[in-house]
Amino acid sequence: MADLTLKINGKTLRLDVDPDTPLLWVLRDHVGLTGTKYSCGIGECGSCTVHLDGEPERSCSLPVSDAVGSEVTTIEGLGLQELHPVQKAWIDEQVPQCGYCQPGQMMTAAAFLENHPDPTDDEIAAGMDDVLCRCGTYLRIKKGVARAAAIISGKEG
Repeated sequence: MADLTLKINGKTLRLDVDPDTPLLWVLRDHVGLTGTKYSCGIGECGSCTVHLDGEPERSCSLPVSDAVGSEVTTIEGLGLQELHPVQKAWIDEQVPQCGYCQPGQMMTAAAFLENHPDPTDDEIAAGMDDVLCRCGTYLRIKKGVARAAAIISGKEG
């Protein structure tokens, strides 16, 4: 065990955890942030995606020690002050079906839109293609990302 200091959703926390523990389990079991989901456990499906300094990272395969000194943002921290445009779009488009992968989908979409504020349909498909959805709501996810882009650009409220 080690005394690690993490900055999660704007709060600085000191945690006594094994430095090799995946960030996902620290978030869920030690911090109580259960919005980030476990699915594959090997960083392939994207359900566990969080932001590390604004970049999407698979928390199930990232040792917590790799997050020390960085800002971790989880789905709970995405819209702390008000709903993030991605969250608004997800509600407006009724994107989720079962909802299990949706935190990872939204975190991936938010990071994608930071670098692609006015994406084409093909760019959305490419940017979101590595987050798996068991229910197959890919068309609604694509519409949600497009709507979030419109909200961000001011084309839609």
